[in-house]
Amino acid sequence: MTRAEKKIRVLIVDDSAFMRKVLHGIISADPHMEVVGEARDGKDAVNQAQALKPDVITMDINMPHVDGLQATEIIMSQNPRAIVVVSSESRDGADTTLKALELGAIDFVAKPSSRVDLDMKNVSDELYRKLRVAAKVKVVRTAVRTKLGQEIANSAPRTEPGASSAALQPPPAPGKSNARFPIVVMAASTGGPAALMKLIPAFPRDFQAAVLLIQHMPGNFTAQFSKQLAEICPMRVKEAEAGEILAGGSLYVCPGTHHLRVTATGRVTLDDGPRVEGYRPCADITMETVADYAGVLSVGVVLTGMGSDAVRGAQAIKAAGGYVIAQDEATSVIFGMNAEAIKTGAVDQVVPLEGVFTAIGKRVLYIYDAAKVGAL
Repeated sequence: MTRAEKKIRVLIVDDSAFMRKVLHGIISADPHMEVVGEARDGKDAVNQAQALKPDVITMDINMPHVDGLQATEIIMSQNPRAIVVVSSESRDGADTTLKALELGAIDFVAKPSSRVDLDMKNVSDELYRKLRVAAKVKVVRTAVRTKLGQEIANSAPRTEPGASSAALQPPPAPGKSNARFPIVVMAASTGGPAALMKLIPAFPRDFQAAVLLIQHMPGNFTAQFSKQLAEICPMRVKEAEAGEILAGGSLYVCPGTHHLRVTATGRVTLDDGPRVEGYRPCADITMETVADYAGVLSVGVVLTGMGSDAVRGAQAIKAAGGYVIAQDEATSVIFGMNAEAIKTGAVDQVVPLEGVFTAIGKRVLYIYDAAKVGAL
């Protein structure tokens, strides 16, 4: 590191003196970072964030007086800073961590449940990586979460009185499977949970497509995340299960412990094999199998996230005659996955987060209209 380079200034927030010591040791060992303060509860964190103006805050959740959620909400609304949650992987931990991400936290690192001193050193690489990424994020005040509206009223296909539902269903892609409705695959990583909490409420109950969601996060978190999405989405939302047949009007969340594939008969298969280029779940795998299964009826959506997952998948969907949408840079926490997909030329449309659902709905409408006149 040259003299001109500034160290990443980190504020540690945790009610455990032992955990603060462990985190201090890990962070201080990186020559590119320095610990500028330690806070023992949320109230202390709010005060120190204001006084020290750190580049990044590591935020514990369960603390006395003012907890991590309350502190995150106050900081992100009054004095926004990049926050990385350091949380347990328990069910309760998953629930509160996801809420912190919705409030504006950038990412999270799972806190070990035993032998903390040893286990935290084992996750030091992940902590370093996420702190570095968070320090580069342009943080803004967290906007109040609102529904995107009912754009589907103007874009989604509906059965007209006297018409059979079968007449609206597009034929299978030539030479492909028996897909009878569009299949949308959405891929997200860093910044995804907050983006999805804003996007998902726009999907109506009768959305005539199946939606597959690949969000990079551990298995315990995806199970809880699917429940949180179900509470705000009119569509049926569930964690995907092996062997089930995809159905329109349903949103399937891929378990964080598995890769999700779609078979030639439209069934879900789950594979807990090795990570693919560092990812499990891997969006490329899902998109490639959906492209093969649904062909021109496939829609790929690449949202905010670090890395290059979904690049091959986007190319596969485009090559199969499908359509690819990417979130734009201005509304992305990390313009990584979507940027890499755009570079390939496989992306048909780049839109801000608030325009993603409208773009999906218009494509679904096009598929149905084209099928009616025999264009597919």
